[in-house]
Amino acid sequence: MALGATAIGALLGLGTQMYSNALRKLPYMRHPWEHVLGMGLGAVFVDQLVKWDAKLQQDLDKMLEKAKAANERRYIDDDDD
Repeated sequence: MALGATAIGALLGLGTQMYSNALRKLPYMRHPWEHVLGMGLGAVFVDQLVKWDAKLQQDLDKMLEKAKAANERRYIDDDDD
């Protein structure tokens, strides 16, 4: 998954730079270092996005487990009265 996300991020950065050059009617590969920079930033962005999504999923699972436990205590334990 990490390699795929990195590749998608690199393509996103490359595509953004090429699109920017196309909008300004410049040659696509005008400054190659900008493309490398865009690819690096895109890869970092998507990698961080994947990490954030995984952390968010873990936090959501914890919150749902706490809510489930609270509901069980509230409704199942009260039946003993």
